[in-house]
Amino acid sequence: MVSEKINKDMTLGEIVAKHPQAARVMLSYGLHCIGCHVATWETLEQGAKAHGLNDEQVQQMVDEINKTIAEKEKE
Repeated sequence: MVSEKINKDMTLGEIVAKHPQAARVMLSYGLHCIGCHVATWETLEQGAKAHGLNDEQVQQMVDEINKTIAEKEKE
């Protein structure tokens, strides 16, 4: 089963609820807010920008999360 790919417009809470392994990637980019109450409505892009990431870094993170999800599904 292949999951839908995540994107920058999904909320942090939605991403982590569907794919807990994504949290590790987010943490590596400095998004320590994944457990925060704001994570339920803040998008990945909003959280990343609030932590100083630029558009390229946001896309890198999205790509890395999707790669991590795909690898987990192969197991």
